[in-house]
Amino acid sequence: MCTVCGCGAGETKIEGGAPDNSHEHTHVHADGTVHTHSHGHEHDHAHSHDGAALAGAHAHSHTHADGTVHVHEHVHQGDHGHVHGHQHEHVHADGSTHSHAHEHPHGHEHAHDHHHHEHGIAGDLDYGTGPARAHVPGMSQARMVQIEQDILAKNNAYADANRAWFDERGIFALNLVSSPGSGKTTLLCKTIEVLKDKVAISVVEGDQQTSNDAERIRATGVPALQINTGKGCHLDGHMVGHAMQRLQPADDSLFLIENVGNLVCPAAFDLGEHHKVAILSVTEGEDKPLKYPDMFAAADVMLLNKCDLLPYLEFDADLAEANARRVNPDLTVFRVSATSGDGLSAWLDWIEAGLEAQRAKRSETVDALKARIAELERQLAAK
Repeated sequence: MCTVCGCGAGETKIEGGAPDNSHEHTHVHADGTVHTHSHGHEHDHAHSHDGAALAGAHAHSHTHADGTVHVHEHVHQGDHGHVHGHQHEHVHADGSTHSHAHEHPHGHEHAHDHHHHEHGIAGDLDYGTGPARAHVPGMSQARMVQIEQDILAKNNAYADANRAWFDERGIFALNLVSSPGSGKTTLLCKTIEVLKDKVAISVVEGDQQTSNDAERIRATGVPALQINTGKGCHLDGHMVGHAMQRLQPADDSLFLIENVGNLVCPAAFDLGEHHKVAILSVTEGEDKPLKYPDMFAAADVMLLNKCDLLPYLEFDADLAEANARRVNPDLTVFRVSATSGDGLSAWLDWIEAGLEAQRAKRSETVDALKARIAELERQLAAK
């Protein structure tokens, strides 16, 4: 998953500006060790990071005739000839594994002969059952968990700052997430067209490339900013923070974020929104919430879109809704059609209620602050 591999590092570009060149590099070496450094690019330069540079240490990776791979490391003490011990782990076609350790002397070149194993298919493979719920070749589950915690902790700090900024200004922020092709941009345009005369709206569009969606949003008459993530598969709190600075949304307004089309990675990244809104179209499968449970568990709302197509499809809307609630019993579900407008009134009412709640929260905060100032002034006058 992207919280481990660091996809898209240094590739993000916010529309109207150069790529964000002040960034961090995270390097994962063959032995599973990780280091991170940050720098800004003001000139062309090259750098490399190799575990072999440290105390003469390096790793060997061996691929055997049967496709199995193992990696081991050792340290040179000044002579190319050396003896080292290491462990082999073999993963067979059926997912079963076995390992054995041995040591052998060798020079810089060495070869291994191993016997072949043949097994029949003995069940499905599941690489999501460990503590990290993901798999990276050559990296332990513990290391993966630590990397993910470090990445998400930094992102959450940005997200918390974004949310505090929204709350101070009474802004209601939504993060729209879905698979590609669910109709979320069309739904967003329809939502904007109905609400834009009632409330100020700003939009952030996330895609790997192009500004097509931002141009569609701007055609409705509201400001929109495109973020291109390059190889990255999701927006993050830092990107959205920069977008907020560019857009400068009005107080008591609606801030809409259309995330990159992906039901996996955006589930893990808080952007500072008040709610995630998952969009599922009836042209997808009813079991999508069960296949991608993290996203539907993270969402507060699910929009079942393109319902005008139901008479022409073999899609069980009740089953899709039931599957979503198996993952998240508290999920609010709206059945809508961005094309016909059916069901949109309930969705729009929900947004307007959220806007009112944000404004009330801001008013309470301001009133509390005024009361605190008055109390301090009273105490000062009494001295």
